[in-house]
Amino acid sequence: QVQVQESGGGLVQAGGSLSVSCVASGKIFSINDMGWYRQAPGKQRELVATITKAGSTTYVDSVKGRFTISRDNDKNTIYLQMNSLKPEDTAVYYCHAEILRALKWRDYWGQGTQVTVSS
Repeated sequence: QVQVQESGGGLVQAGGSLSVSCVASGKIFSINDMGWYRQAPGKQRELVATITKAGSTTYVDSVKGRFTISRDNDKNTIYLQMNSLKPEDTAVYYCHAEILRALKWRDYWGQGTQVTVSS
């Protein structure tokens, strides 16, 4: 059994900061890429940021310079530090992990955590 669990999030005013974290637990042999996605009401889920096991990162253009993704491989955990938040960042943020189980790489998702930015 593998679980991916987000924590953090909440309500913040525009211009403020917030952080979310995600931990993968269970029978995990290895984790490849991990990342954050978000889905706003009425919109499709979009990639926010990803990080490889080696620490290489990618960001969607709209968050570059404001969000920082980081990773602790020993703890199977990633973090997303969000600064200078805007109302358009309001969404449910989902954690994704590519995990090796039974000799196959499989995609796992958390249940999501709400981030609300008020104007």
